Amino acid sequence: MNPELVILSVEDGLRKYGVGEALGVALFTWAIVFVVLFIIFVCIRIFGAVVGSFSKNKNTAPAASSAAPAASAAVAEDAGEEFSSGSLKLKGCDEKTAAMIMAIVSDNTGIPLNELIFKSISLVEEK
Repeated sequence: MNPELVILSVEDGLRKYGVGEALGVALFTWAIVFVVLFIIFVCIRIFGAVVGSFSKNKNTAPAASSAAPAASAAVAEDAGEEFSSGSLKLKGCDEKTAAMIMAIVSDNTGIPLNELIFKSISLVEEK
């Protein structure tokens, strides 16, 4: 096989594009790239929503029973007033200990402290 014949056959197979055709091909390839990127974006959003719904269900399942009374007992607050969920009665317990108990309950239940309503905290002595 003669090398000159191979080169001539390759050159004969090449096609020269005009400016309009080249722009069309470039725009088409750019469109394909952006469509694929958009599909990847949609897949990531859907996957994130599915994973997010599982994690929300796992976190709110134990707190669902105690969240309903807290939500129903919430009082509408004015813009200028400080939020207060009522009064707390301490029986045989100082404020520092009561604050620690409220923080522990909030941490164990996973409910934010501002959503919990404590009516009274009393010291129970062992017999």
